[in-house]
Amino acid sequence: MAKKILAILSNYGYWGVELTGPMVKLEQAGYELTFATPRGMRPVALPPSYDTSYMDPPLGKCVTTLFDAEQVKSIKDSPKLDNPKNLSAWVPERPYYSTENFLRKLEAYYSELKKLEAELSEYAGILLVGGSGPLIDMVNNQRVHDLILAFRKMDKPIAAICYGVACLVFARDFNERKPIIEGKHVTGHCIEYDYHDGTGFVGTDLNIGPPPYVLEYMLRDAVGSGGGYHGNFGKETSVIVDYPFITARSLQCSHEFGEQLVNMLDKGLKRYGW
Repeated sequence: MAKKILAILSNYGYWGVELTGPMVKLEQAGYELTFATPRGMRPVALPPSYDTSYMDPPLGKCVTTLFDAEQVKSIKDSPKLDNPKNLSAWVPERPYYSTENFLRKLEAYYSELKKLEAELSEYAGILLVGGSGPLIDMVNNQRVHDLILAFRKMDKPIAAICYGVACLVFARDFNERKPIIEGKHVTGHCIEYDYHDGTGFVGTDLNIGPPPYVLEYMLRDAVGSGGGYHGNFGKETSVIVDYPFITARSLQCSHEFGEQLVNMLDKGLKRYGW
């Protein structure tokens, strides 16, 4: 089996432990991570994610441990994150209907997707790292969607944490347009964890206040009557495996998320947490 994982990170800031938590577990199991960002820029950790004095407003406590902060600091400036794959150059863009010679260009788009799928066969799974950044450049990103759909087609693990989970709501076949998590069990940022204010990003002073949508509501709608959303509010962690998906609610789940992703990859875990 391929021992490589494709990790997608935002160019507007990732939450540190949501990368390092699963990354450490994967590397200990012999996996190598290949990093990619929407524009090929080096990913940057959100400063609060390695600040041990930062108080999370919804939880009313510090959420970054000294152990996690040190791990994040050890990777955030590491050469490992230099020169990530550029999704805008690697993954084809679906043409507008108004584009001249639309049919030929659509055919070319699908042809390029087939070539991409062949390249992706060397990866054992995909990891969608969370934080506030994905709200801007991952959640509604057609190229990210096509990568997710390719891993689903290959029946390989699709792992998402925090706002990385939101990508799963919108990653849909362009013709069918049905949620790929319909009938599945997932977790994700529950409404009790949402900020009232202060959702910020790296590289800009933009503060959009609360998140632009309630992820819990979107997930509840997307899984439909045959699936289930599990927020597990009040429990320290919430990690759900419903193969091929593994979802994690937030940063507190990062280490457990990594452990169970390795169990999916190496031990054939199909169900966990519900």
